[in-house]
Amino acid sequence: MIRHVDLPEDRIPGRGQRSILHLEGRCIALFNVDDTLYAIDDSCPHAGGSLVVGKLDGRMVQCPAHGLKFDLATGCMRGGGMAVATYAIGRVNNQRTIAIPESPQEDTPL
Repeated sequence: MIRHVDLPEDRIPGRGQRSILHLEGRCIALFNVDDTLYAIDDSCPHAGGSLVVGKLDGRMVQCPAHGLKFDLATGCMRGGGMAVATYAIGRVNNQRTIAIPESPQEDTPL
């Protein structure tokens, strides 16, 4: 089951920026790429590097620990293999929301 949780306004990054969101035991990296918001787990599945501080190239973020690259839209690693969970960003009554699975087992990568 998915719940839509309001995103705090002060955590929504401006264009070209990023922020971190601690929500319900999750550490989520938020990225604003060309005015599109993306939300992924902040932890690289390889060795736990923080993706919010990774180098951005378009929609791809590079893990600072070992250089793995992940697509912000799909969570998939460039070339296949590992993936990070992604979270849908939406709007409900003019409020931005993030879709959070009820349990970690429901986290996606697509």
